[in-house]
Amino acid sequence: MSEGGVQSVLGAGGPIACALGPDYEPRPQQLEMAERVERAFEQRSHLLVEAGTGVGKSFAYLVPAIRRCLAKREKVVVATNTIALQEQLIGRDIPLLASTIGDADDPAADASWAGPLKAVLVKGRGNYVSIRRLKLASQRRDKLFTDAGARRSLEVIEDWAYGTTDGSLSTLPGLERPGVWDRVQSDSGNCMGRRCAHFNECFYQQARREMEGANLLVCNHALFFADLALRVRGTGMLPNYQHVILDEAHGVEDVAAEHFGVRLSEGRVFHLLSSLVSGRGNKGFLPHLSLATGDLGPVDRAISLVRIADAAARDFFDELFVLMRSPEAQGGRIRREGAVENPVTPAMNDLAIRLRALKDDVATEADRFELNAYAERAAGIADAAEVLVDQTASGCAYWIEASGVGEGRRRANVTLACSPVEVAPLLREHLFAKEHSVILTSATLATRTVRADEPAEHAETAFDHVMSRLGAEGAETLQLGSPFDFGKQVELIVDTSMPSPVGGRARRDGRSAPGESFEDALASRIHDHVVATEGGTFVLFTSFRTLDQVAARLEGALGALGFPLLAQRAGLSRTKLLEDFRADPRSVLFGAASFWQGVDVRGDALRSVIITRLPFDPPDRPLTEARLELIKERGGDPFREDSLPRAVIRFKQGFGRLIRSHADRGRVVVLDPRIVTKGYGRKFLESLPGGVEARRVGAEGF
Repeated sequence: MSEGGVQSVLGAGGPIACALGPDYEPRPQQLEMAERVERAFEQRSHLLVEAGTGVGKSFAYLVPAIRRCLAKREKVVVATNTIALQEQLIGRDIPLLASTIGDADDPAADASWAGPLKAVLVKGRGNYVSIRRLKLASQRRDKLFTDAGARRSLEVIEDWAYGTTDGSLSTLPGLERPGVWDRVQSDSGNCMGRRCAHFNECFYQQARREMEGANLLVCNHALFFADLALRVRGTGMLPNYQHVILDEAHGVEDVAAEHFGVRLSEGRVFHLLSSLVSGRGNKGFLPHLSLATGDLGPVDRAISLVRIADAAARDFFDELFVLMRSPEAQGGRIRREGAVENPVTPAMNDLAIRLRALKDDVATEADRFELNAYAERAAGIADAAEVLVDQTASGCAYWIEASGVGEGRRRANVTLACSPVEVAPLLREHLFAKEHSVILTSATLATRTVRADEPAEHAETAFDHVMSRLGAEGAETLQLGSPFDFGKQVELIVDTSMPSPVGGRARRDGRSAPGESFEDALASRIHDHVVATEGGTFVLFTSFRTLDQVAARLEGALGALGFPLLAQRAGLSRTKLLEDFRADPRSVLFGAASFWQGVDVRGDALRSVIITRLPFDPPDRPLTEARLELIKERGGDPFREDSLPRAVIRFKQGFGRLIRSHADRGRVVVLDPRIVTKGYGRKFLESLPGGVEARRVGAEGF
């Protein structure tokens, strides 16, 4: 590669400038990032890049990636956390670069840029419909599906499947009974391979052939770390690659922890059992299974084992629910092995053995493969229950969680889970110690903004937390500020009259009633700021409980003033909430969790972001608690080493929702006075872009 290669592509007068027209402006930060990424590729080294909003980091890593694919015939994997970014890369950025990059004035291009570039979006196997399984389900619909809603859902899949070009869930209309998809999706356990009559037209096999022939692969974090976990066991889904780019890398630790852990939900268990036998025993796969011998005894014994497994699972999850509500499992965490009896493992193992035995007696080859898949799933449940109850996965935290209300049940649905307390050793060994280069980038990786006059060794400390948590010690670092003028575009307001969010009460100051609760105070301040900006506001919460309480206080009052309140609640999609928010410039959106990151609303639609509380993780959350305990055991300071850096990075994510372009203007309001009253509060302020100054408001208002 020539030294000036990325400059020739991204610089003034280059092919990108020509393609995008006179509005294109080269960004020094983008060029610097592209050069550093290219150098890391060449050296097979690792690089962490914090690229502020507006840097154009996708072009900054895609240009070197495409050059590497073409000139060196290497494979590059780009993994992102959000579907929106994957679609942007595949649908817009990569096609634009692919159509222009070969025109760059690069001496290396003459001999080696012959291409072609082949980029694909890689999805997990379960995203694809199996034509063979769909036809089988259609033939047996009256035997497999117990209610009209399920049969209607099958009809929706049928209408879609015979017209779709990609056969993936991304184009499937919504289903009345989403569980029907399990009957028709592609599954490794029942794949017939080349023996399948539909092998050549199989959507998954087509996608796999495209993936094997591609040199630029785009996927999500979940698939990438699922593949990495499989590689630890000697297998995998992705082809071998030479370079990895992890965009939106601030979420890498959580995704890696999930995929190196184990989960067992009662939904997973009972879905399998009801697929085998449902209703009163006359529906499902087993009751209508045909055996070549005509002897129904083996099937009846399998049905009996399903009922035994069902009873065992109900006892198991009931006992877990009782344990979760007991003093022994505060916060849901389980600290000892064998805290509950485990009837699930023997029952599921017996069922798996019986299902495998039936394979030799069934009348059709299709049923043989279906039985194999069901047996694998039963054995997987047996193994998971054993690991979780006996706590045989070392270095993990174990816990019980509950969500929703089970259909026809009086209690919530229960999940038993474990995750590594630290993923750093796993990633250090299985990701960073390999021969490929790894690029991690995000707008929020560092815990503070490094001044231009600081020594390089001081600058590197800003990445200490993320490097230690991911096992990326020794990686090069680069912090790039945003090209936006945050000092002029953002007004930062801190309300010092708010009560403390940790048990404080508001004082009488002209705006707060004596003894006013934190939720009452939040509602009062949010109301005032929404009126001041005439809506166009995101309000970010750290808990759904507080969100619901404040929404109940404000929904009527804001609605009466013409400010529609949109609240993130179960069953409401983030996409629909954002569409409704953008549609009305006076709307107000209450969000938690996912709304702190990955949400992009440009222009006048978003004029204000209100942060209700500094986003510290609850210390009694099982995995958080285990991390803090481990740091303390090692003689460290859990708050300074873990709780504070995590909160700072998430705070930066929330702050970053406001300014998404040069034209954006607005205010960020912090309703947690600790940011200016506590010593650690300056860590949050130091993390913000240069030029942003906090203005305090109190009794005098704003």
